[in-house]
Amino acid sequence: MAPPSSPTPGLRRGAWLIVLLALAAMLAALGALAWRQLDAARQAQARSAAADRQRLEALEERVDALRRDVRAHTARMQQGEATQRLLREEVIGLGQRAALLEQSVQRLANPELDAARALRLDEIELLLSQGQQRLLLSGDADGARRAYALAATLLEGVPDPGWLDLRQALAQERAALDALGDDPRAVAAGRLDAVAAALPSLPREPAAEPAPASWWERMMGGLVEVRPSSQALALDPADRAAGLAALQLELTLAQGAIARGDREGLRAALDRVEGWMLRLWPASPARERQREALRALRGQPLSPQLPTLGSTLEQLRRQRGPG
Repeated sequence: MAPPSSPTPGLRRGAWLIVLLALAAMLAALGALAWRQLDAARQAQARSAAADRQRLEALEERVDALRRDVRAHTARMQQGEATQRLLREEVIGLGQRAALLEQSVQRLANPELDAARALRLDEIELLLSQGQQRLLLSGDADGARRAYALAATLLEGVPDPGWLDLRQALAQERAALDALGDDPRAVAAGRLDAVAAALPSLPREPAAEPAPASWWERMMGGLVEVRPSSQALALDPADRAAGLAALQLELTLAQGAIARGDREGLRAALDRVEGWMLRLWPASPARERQREALRALRGQPLSPQLPTLGSTLEQLRRQRGPG
């Protein structure tokens, strides 16, 4: 009996080709399935991120709305507090006016009070005018305060409620006058006195050592001495005495300008004082400090800065009318 014949090589190769094609198809199917799953996961993640962004934006919008509400409530509360404070002040003012009106009804029944009130208003006007002139002409802040205090005492005795606004204006002007600092003229005079007191202690010798002289300067030094004209000092005793007398005169003129309130005259006198300082004392840190003090003194005001000064007097004259 003959043995069975083996498959031909062509059939074996076809079988292996079919198997490889089947494996390739399976791998392609698996890859497509994995890609679809990965794409679905990415889309789901993108949708989740978009939803998170929407929720975050909505949350931020709610927070902004809450902040706007808080600001609006705060503004309404502040406005309410301001309104309550204004109403409280108006109620207090109305109470004061009602009390003054009641007093005026009780006191003005006597016709003799009209002449007494006119005389008292004349005294008040005189005191206010004196206080204003004391402050402007002589810088006497204490005298002005005393005059205004007497005027306020007299004004309290005027029973007419129509003068309540004048009382309030006088109270404001007195408060500004009490807050006023020292007399500017006294401050300027004190600073000038400090400079004048420091001048005698300035060093009379140059602070820095001169540079070594050259051979020709040493040879000619016994015959000729050369100094720059800008640094010429009054070394001769007679010249120095005359310079000190002129400096003292300029300091006196500066004090007079301060007493008069003459700012231009003060600046001119201080310029001359500085010129004599340069002639009488050599350059030194102490001299420069005194020059800086003089420059600061040039800008010192010589009259009190009180914008409300005289406002009560003007209101009193307007309220009393002509005559």
